[in-house]
Amino acid sequence: MTTVLEVDREPGAPPSRTPARRRRLWTDAVRYRWLFLLMLPGVLYFVLFRFWPMYGARIAFKNYIPFLGIDGSEWVGLTHFREFLSNPDFPRLLENTLILAGLSLFIAFPLTIVLALLLNELRLQILKRTVQTLVYIPHFLSWTVVVSITALLFAIGNGPLWTFLGWAFGTDANFLADPDWFRPLILMQEVWKNTGWGTIIFLAALAGVDQEQYEAAVIDGAGRWQRVWHITIPSILPTIVVLLILQTGQILNTGFEQIYLMSNSLNRTVADVFDTYVYFAGIEQGAYSYSTAVGLFKAIVGLVLIFGTNWLAKRFNQQGIF
Repeated sequence: MTTVLEVDREPGAPPSRTPARRRRLWTDAVRYRWLFLLMLPGVLYFVLFRFWPMYGARIAFKNYIPFLGIDGSEWVGLTHFREFLSNPDFPRLLENTLILAGLSLFIAFPLTIVLALLLNELRLQILKRTVQTLVYIPHFLSWTVVVSITALLFAIGNGPLWTFLGWAFGTDANFLADPDWFRPLILMQEVWKNTGWGTIIFLAALAGVDQEQYEAAVIDGAGRWQRVWHITIPSILPTIVVLLILQTGQILNTGFEQIYLMSNSLNRTVADVFDTYVYFAGIEQGAYSYSTAVGLFKAIVGLVLIFGTNWLAKRFNQQGIF
């Protein structure tokens, strides 16, 4: 019997699978409706704050005037990019940004792995959960609170750490204003605030390691360090590589709030980075097109770094992100 859906089909053509596919999609949507509902806030976040702003990124190629709007502003092409790259401040901004990103990538990131390995070696569950809770707590403090704590600790005259360092090394330096201390303080804040939280992913990866491998290694006489080096680290290496690729893509994003709160007129030479420069140029000076070009430059460099690091990881037979 010929059905209504088969009337328009050419003679000899296979039956259409579109209705069956549609029914299957509808069945899956109903079955997993709560999962889709949980996913909805994340999708809305990326649509509203990640994809929709790309419409306004066009002003990087225009001489944007708010009264004329985006479409009515003059098209200037790559003028703002050339102006930024030829700006005398560009080498200093690039140096400051790369140094802070390097400290985070080569010190803070490995410390996260080390802390995860140490937590994984704790056998007393009560102690392990207590330590995990203590190292997670700083992540939930805002950078305003972290910087305020730092200011109290290093306050001239009565700061506990200022007093201790003065007693131990005989110095009365103003650590918060000294350019030589700006980067160490930023690194210490980063490590204290985010290292514990970063262990969550590694601990989840460690939970999936086959325990029979450890048992076999113990029978073969392997010590604790040998088990870590030959079993634990290779097991979480794919996770380390993926996070390293993502971290590399953020190498020019040092963060605005922490740097802005820690910077002042005395340490500005080492504190100025791309993120704070975008704020000063775009908000304080009103150079909207120019600051957008700077932000777009950062995004393009980050995208290139992600693709490059992913290609390099696959060259070394490691799993990339795509």
